[in-house]
Amino acid sequence: MTKIGYARVSTIDQDFEIQQQRLKAEGCVIVRAEKVSGASREGRRELATIIEFMREGDELVVTRLDRLGRDTRDILNIVHECEQRGAFVTILDPHVSTRGEMGHVVLTVLGMVAQMERRFIKERQREGIDRAKSAGKYKGGAVRIDHQKICDLSACGTGVTAIAKEIGCSRMQVYRVLNAASS
Repeated sequence: MTKIGYARVSTIDQDFEIQQQRLKAEGCVIVRAEKVSGASREGRRELATIIEFMREGDELVVTRLDRLGRDTRDILNIVHECEQRGAFVTILDPHVSTRGEMGHVVLTVLGMVAQMERRFIKERQREGIDRAKSAGKYKGGAVRIDHQKICDLSACGTGVTAIAKEIGCSRMQVYRVLNAASS
């Protein structure tokens, strides 16, 4: 029986150090972390790796439910996949575990709340952008990666994987920048 921690933040400029420390303090032998949106499971390689290697009696531990996901269906599918392997899921805040039946009910309700919260966040963001646009103050989001450097590295023959490592982003982001530059 192994406790496996999963830490996640949504953007590359956020830090998951506090989550990792808490998971280790809770006795997680392995802690995997990634910087990717929780809106869907797409691109969440670390989570997929954890689930793939879970064995009977193992426990997936996250600090909060929204670290596992922000879509109720995704959360329930993750829990189901863990249970298919004989493993459990534990959320630290609030403390909920799938070891008991009540844990499933609470996780379902919390998953619905996380999904609703995501919708509220997007709605408030959209309203703020609309207000800023109407006031002539909207300039778009901050550029987080150096598009020119990606193009320069590619022009020198550097591969996509090497570019992604050097820039500190995903290969998909590199492809997007290169596709936009060639258009």
